[in-house]
Amino acid sequence: MANEEDDPIIQEIDVFLARSLLEKLYLFQYPIRPASMTYDDVTHLSAKIKPKQQKVELEMAIDTLNPNYCRSKGEQIALNVDGTCTDETSTYSSKLMDKQTFCSSQAASNVSRYAAAVYKKGELHLTPLHGILQLRPSFTYLDKADAKHREREAANEGGDSSQDEAEDDVKQITVRFSRPETEQARQRRVQSYEFLQKRQAEEHWVHLHYYGLKDSRSEHERQYLFSQGHGLAENTELIKSPSEYLMMLMPPSVEEENDKPMAPSNVLSMAQLRTLPLADQIKILMKNVKVMPFANLMSLLGSGTDSTAVLRCVQQVALLVQGNWVVKSDVLYPKDTSSPYSGVPAEVLCRGRDFVMWKFTQDRWVVRKEVAAVTKLCPEDVKDFLEHMSVARINKGWEFMLPYDEDFVKKHPDIVQRQQMLWMGIQAKLEKVYNLLKDHLTPKKQETQSAHPLVVSGEQRVNMAKAKVQQNYGQLEKEHQRQKAELKSNDTAAKTDVPNIRIKEEPMGAEEPMDTSAFEGLNNGLVNGLHGAEGPTDPVNGHLPGGCLDRVAQELKAFVSSTFRKQFVLTLSELKRLFNLHLASLPPGHTLFSGISDKMLQDMVLDTGCKQILVPFPPQTAASPDELKVYALWEAGDIYDQHRQVLLEIFSRNYRVRRNVIQSQLSQECGEDLNKQEVDRVLKVSVCSVVGLIQS
Repeated sequence: MANEEDDPIIQEIDVFLARSLLEKLYLFQYPIRPASMTYDDVTHLSAKIKPKQQKVELEMAIDTLNPNYCRSKGEQIALNVDGTCTDETSTYSSKLMDKQTFCSSQAASNVSRYAAAVYKKGELHLTPLHGILQLRPSFTYLDKADAKHREREAANEGGDSSQDEAEDDVKQITVRFSRPETEQARQRRVQSYEFLQKRQAEEHWVHLHYYGLKDSRSEHERQYLFSQGHGLAENTELIKSPSEYLMMLMPPSVEEENDKPMAPSNVLSMAQLRTLPLADQIKILMKNVKVMPFANLMSLLGSGTDSTAVLRCVQQVALLVQGNWVVKSDVLYPKDTSSPYSGVPAEVLCRGRDFVMWKFTQDRWVVRKEVAAVTKLCPEDVKDFLEHMSVARINKGWEFMLPYDEDFVKKHPDIVQRQQMLWMGIQAKLEKVYNLLKDHLTPKKQETQSAHPLVVSGEQRVNMAKAKVQQNYGQLEKEHQRQKAELKSNDTAAKTDVPNIRIKEEPMGAEEPMDTSAFEGLNNGLVNGLHGAEGPTDPVNGHLPGGCLDRVAQELKAFVSSTFRKQFVLTLSELKRLFNLHLASLPPGHTLFSGISDKMLQDMVLDTGCKQILVPFPPQTAASPDELKVYALWEAGDIYDQHRQVLLEIFSRNYRVRRNVIQSQLSQECGEDLNKQEVDRVLKVSVCSVVGLIQS
């Protein structure tokens, strides 16, 4: 209320709506005028308009006597356009650029909000605008100049030829008959840029007569900008209630479909999509994407969508292939349509595409030539089918574009069973239509499967070892009984032990071999660290011979010692990685391939003079147990032993330490003042590995 009192109404103006020039009034926006042309007194030589396109072309005279006009440039432009000769077709008959053409373009697609206003005697008269056009200079005369130049060159070349050369040679003419145009091809042609340009060029120009600003006809036409009658019948649009008037000022944000350009059928915003029924949403999504996992489909439909309803709707427009949903053929190729490449009817296309989909239910790979040989379709149609659901691989064929969706198959076994029954029915139809042979019905086995090494887990290795121990135990028992019988027959001492025979089954769960499955690609064809073809001498009942065990311990100790001499601080995870790299560099049959467990490796680390550093990592750390076990070389015999021990004790109390704390502790414990460079050197040489672990 205080604001209204400070800003009182000083005048009320009546507003009238003039209808005399409705759908006839245009607003022209001229460019910045040059100094040689003033629009107030300029001479309009001609004007023409295309009403349907709302396109206007004006030809205006240029004041060549204006001191700002460059006469030499005007003569040069006229010479370039018309040449030396002048005739009726010349653009500039005065041999001087004395006029310029302006061509219009629409400044706004929706002009219903704009009006021209005239204020007179306390009344405001509004006339709605039918169009707003921006005028820009047109340079079509340059195209005419190029065309005339080419015509003159062609005429000169033709005049030099002799009469004999003027006779045309007999040429062979090839006659081609165009294929019948399909509905889809016609729609694409109608929406093409070339067709629209041709339609615009076909509209004829309507020539206009220009009246100047001070002409009596202009004065007469300007009177139509005023409302002819002030009665209520003339201005009923302006008599509205406050709510209706507010609605007119701020209409709801609904896009007018009439003003929107024709968009392709596959362009639809997500906001528009979610206004449609669920079945239509799924159909549009599947028709555009063609292949989609069920999880992706649910994410596109938005939160809160019932998965049961989605499953019910998606089965109407798609089929299940390798756990993923692929749009049905009759959705892509409706009835009474045909191929844009070969003109084949939709029914034949659907059968061919169903055959491709069925092939992908049998195998991940499909060969294009095989599909073309069975379906008898043109290569373009077959390629179109394959691009819908697969990716081309060089020298292999076409692979299904999405991985097998095991999660969906496990969660919805009833849907999977129903889809399998549908595919059995489709297969029966395809067998009748294409006369499929057994080669087409049985999926091909992947040849590459045998090329990959078999990866065995740690648990499987333990079970295999147990089975091998049991087998060896039975064989040794039989051998022992045979030798015992021979000894009895020879009346030898029954208490004599059989040499080199040890019958003892050690429990296998006491020590699990170290898992090296993560590095099977580095083992030179090894599987879990063991050679498939050759290896060391087979152990007896799971035990290594005494000499072999000593050699394994020596080799392992040499590796651990050399590794900690280089890096000083290592986690168990990093040590295992380096050990696997070391195994990959060894020749086949080396003693270290006999199997090294985690416990054996950790015991050897402690035997070589290393200590385990109990770093107090935070409980919420994401590191694995092997990454939390830190081992360090306590005495290396160099000048940094004391510094290294102090640093390791610091990190055993806290997993994150500031540099100034480390510097002060080193100075206090070692009795010498170290600067920043010396501290950095100590950290780099001594415990760079554990510092990197702490920072990560």
